[in-house]
Amino acid sequence: MREVAIVAFGQSDHQRDTAETSEVEMLMPVLHQVLDAVGLRAGEIDFTCSGSCDYLAGRAFSFTMALDGVGAWPPISESHVEMDGAWALYEAWTRLLTGEAETALVYSYGKSSPGDLREVLTRQLDPYYVAPLWPDSVSLAALQAQALLDAEDTGGTAADERALAGIAARSRTAAEDNPHAQLAGSPPPEALLDEPYLVRPLRRHDCPPVGDGAAAVVLAAGDTARRLCRRPAWIRGMDHRTEAHGLGVRDLTRSPSTRLAAERAGVFEAPVDLAELHAPFTSQELILRRELRLGDDVRVNPSGGALAANPMMAAGLIRLGEAAAAIHRGAADRALAHATSGPCLQQNLVAVLEGDAS
Repeated sequence: MREVAIVAFGQSDHQRDTAETSEVEMLMPVLHQVLDAVGLRAGEIDFTCSGSCDYLAGRAFSFTMALDGVGAWPPISESHVEMDGAWALYEAWTRLLTGEAETALVYSYGKSSPGDLREVLTRQLDPYYVAPLWPDSVSLAALQAQALLDAEDTGGTAADERALAGIAARSRTAAEDNPHAQLAGSPPPEALLDEPYLVRPLRRHDCPPVGDGAAAVVLAAGDTARRLCRRPAWIRGMDHRTEAHGLGVRDLTRSPSTRLAAERAGVFEAPVDLAELHAPFTSQELILRRELRLGDDVRVNPSGGALAANPMMAAGLIRLGEAAAAIHRGAADRALAHATSGPCLQQNLVAVLEGDAS
């Protein structure tokens, strides 16, 4: 299989509200950052792919306006997915694997602040039986969390409210070293447990912040990647799978799609030393760790993860970018990256990244 690597990664400073900044203004510094990192101009990129959601912007084909951030000239080969940018990266990766391109620019962005995100996300539910009930995203996550806390078989992992508080405290403490994080720093788990419930059994610290942000990566193949980056993050495998749409026909305490995607991506062929998991809710990290067989020796979300910054449509791409950046700077040799979309871990993408031996 042709070698393809992430050679540059950039992201914005994620904020609760960027009302005075348009999507283009939010994107342009990030795009310039990744292109400058590899010494390329937009016209020298063979393929461009983006991920976003028109529902956030409230207007159809809003992604075409964001293309102004890339530039109107020269004409480019471009595609878009109405999905998190991780899936845009998947499309670009397959394009490079086929030899149709040597380099690719992938970007994604989301502005959740203009609307009520919890209501907007009901539009992704089954339109006949579930969406008319207007169950919001936090309430559905709370159902999943309660099912996990009530489960008799948790794979030997402690699943109680204190364990969830521990995940929140660890993630947001780690985010103190992330200058782009929206939330950073946390009281100890014992103090978090004194807070009131948001939607039982979830407290506010168990949930991701709502905010705006953007991210971008540059992909390159073979010798081009080695020329553009001192230590490329090679994508050794990537796969994505989907659970049943109906929440009532699947076990919410498990994620077989994550396990299958990990198997197909080659996660279990060798140990990983770092994992960037897209777990917007603390209970989801417990589920993902179990499915991905991650032990205590694996550093999970050293960037703070989605609990520190969760810009819709960009948070999954950021997980891939953070894992790649760790390889670029020599902080990891073999990393796992995960992205999710939909309610209760409905859709899951898993990738394995490796750096060349020193």
